[in-house]
Amino acid sequence: MVDLATRPRAAMCPAWQVGIQHDSEERAAIMRAHLGDQLIVESPATGATRRDGEIVGLHHEDGTPPYEVRWSDTDEVTLVFPGPDAHIRPLYHEPATPPHEPRPDTGEGTFVSPAAPPQGAANPGDIGRRVAAERRRRGLTREETAGRARMSPDYLAYLEERPADPTLATLVRLADALGTTVAALRGGGIDLPPGQGHALLRPELRDLGPEECRALLSTHGVGRVSVSTSDGRPAVVPVDYDVVDDAIVFRTAPDSVAAAAAERDVAFEVDHLDEALSQGWSVLAVGPASVVTDPDTVRRLTRHAHSTPWAGGARAMWVSIRPRSLTGRRIGPAER
Repeated sequence: MVDLATRPRAAMCPAWQVGIQHDSEERAAIMRAHLGDQLIVESPATGATRRDGEIVGLHHEDGTPPYEVRWSDTDEVTLVFPGPDAHIRPLYHEPATPPHEPRPDTGEGTFVSPAAPPQGAANPGDIGRRVAAERRRRGLTREETAGRARMSPDYLAYLEERPADPTLATLVRLADALGTTVAALRGGGIDLPPGQGHALLRPELRDLGPEECRALLSTHGVGRVSVSTSDGRPAVVPVDYDVVDDAIVFRTAPDSVAAAAAERDVAFEVDHLDEALSQGWSVLAVGPASVVTDPDTVRRLTRHAHSTPWAGGARAMWVSIRPRSLTGRRIGPAER
């Protein structure tokens, strides 16, 4: 396999260019790909996968090499001329032959018929249950989710209703469409703290402006409030929160630790980590907290709350935080 990630194309000698072009033309007769397919490089001795990546760019309409490949281990995109140790795994090719997207037949210009789903009662696997639960939680139909993930609604139905082993490329698209992570869909590390994946090779840490902080904060979910308890000890408590009229609001019980936030300055933090891509962000809000006492406001907050508190129980006390300071940071790949 020839990877041209670091060699400027203009620096190639003519003889090498001719050699690569000739080699590519020979492989083109047996290798064709579509956007989203995986390029897998195997060990000649053992057949084990040495490297894999998603094809994100084609240089020829017929799907022949070279390809722009986003490698799963580095998230970098490089120009690749596949060698004899590489092969293509189609995006919708799964071990149990589920339905897949119709694709142009390179011979007659017709379409390949989708495979029929297996018969029998539905028996979803763990991944399918998590995908379906996250989709319903976000109020999305299968058609909407499939469109966002660039896959067939029939294939999404198969994933949700049958035990399946989708490819990494499929999971990445689903996670992005549902605003979650591959690790969350797989259920891996559910009892482990986030951030145990490998760091990016060239990470970039940048500060976020107030408007970007507000946009990220407004996505609601679970955040952490820092308080001082009645005996003076510091505590950090996770709470379900919403953003209403530029205020951070959450429900709690009057005798809870989170209730100690009322009538004093507090810090509130929310973040998101993408374990698959080793990147994420965090936002910190600092300001006074107060108990919401107006009955009309309490009814409005309760009526428009996105969910009930995960902890359950009677939690009718609403606390509002008005940020005086709003700061944030984002970690991502350094721009080239």
